[in-house]
Amino acid sequence: MSITTILICAAITVATFLFWEFVAWLTHKYVMHGFLWVWHKSHHTVHDHTLEKNDWFAVVFSIPSIALFYYFSLVKYNPYGLAVGLGIFCYGVFYIVFHDIIVHQRIRWRPAKRSKYLQRMINAHYIHHAKHTKEGCEAFGFLYAPKKYEPKQFIFKKERQETQ
Repeated sequence: MSITTILICAAITVATFLFWEFVAWLTHKYVMHGFLWVWHKSHHTVHDHTLEKNDWFAVVFSIPSIALFYYFSLVKYNPYGLAVGLGIFCYGVFYIVFHDIIVHQRIRWRPAKRSKYLQRMINAHYIHHAKHTKEGCEAFGFLYAPKKYEPKQFIFKKERQETQ
């Protein structure tokens, strides 16, 4: 594989990662808070379960990446197609670390030092979860939140259920 191919694949991976934020935002706003609220509702409900019906979205969102890896590695090799699958996979990893671990504490870990960007993103997600209905929510993204979500005084929620 040439260095040019590697650089193009890296660019495709990054572009796909960033594009997937748009896909996630669109899906979160219009599908999860729309006709599939029946799955997403479990994520806006206080409970003591380990898993939520909402976790089915992670399974669904992993299908394009798995399909691309399968097709472009085993059926018809194409490094650019694999780069798209890698970008989607990387977004999934980011989502798990940011959303499930840092924000909702499904695994107890938080970075000791937090940037203003990270605090703004977390605060935006807390504001999203201030509503327990599918209507009236805001801040549907996971990579970008406008400065209006920057907290004046940021306080981490101590328990996962407090964030819902």
